[in-house]
Amino acid sequence: MKLFSLIFFSTVIVSCTTSTYDDIEVLQDDNQTGLVSFQDVAFIFENNCTACHSNPPQNGAPMSLTNYSEVKNAVETRGLIDRVSRNEGEQGLMPLGGPRLPQQQINLIIKWSQDGLLEN
Repeated sequence: MKLFSLIFFSTVIVSCTTSTYDDIEVLQDDNQTGLVSFQDVAFIFENNCTACHSNPPQNGAPMSLTNYSEVKNAVETRGLIDRVSRNEGEQGLMPLGGPRLPQQQINLIIKWSQDGLLEN
């Protein structure tokens, strides 16, 4: 029993630390302001939308999504966030024919909208 007690208390003492929450380094991301701008989301539209939403639009797409003002307008007036947020297989999901964008990219577009659709 003495050996067990000695091992237990030794473990407790060795496990203690003098570190505090003030010693923890907060990881910084590249976006220092925390606000999402068009520069942060442009790659999503370039990689997933411009095959049809080019200038001029192709494959029956109703508008271009090749620059800030076009994408901003689509978010504000054409339900872009709703269209990319629909479930796989749901009618109207964009990109047309799927697959659905990764949720992380959809969340980034939503954050961009919530942050005021900043250009830069």
